Amino acid sequence: MKKVRVGEFKANFSEIIKQVKENGQEYIVGYGKKNEATAVLIPLEEYKQLKGKRQFGILKGKGSFEITDDFKLDDETFLSV
Repeated sequence: MKKVRVGEFKANFSEIIKQVKENGQEYIVGYGKKNEATAVLIPLEEYKQLKGKRQFGILKGKGSFEITDDFKLDDETFLSV
């Protein structure tokens, strides 16, 4: 993964896009006087794979559930589902 400043990114946009498309190169775009990492440019297919993944803990503390004593499901049935 390469890091580029915004000015360099703008000046070499076509070449950077070509590198991403043809070689799968990833870029971090730095912004401001401190060149803080602000954005990441990755190949579209990689983005599609990331987008479909679910994050654990995103709803932490938002809901709850309780399993009562009358819940009946043996191990075999549980593992076969």
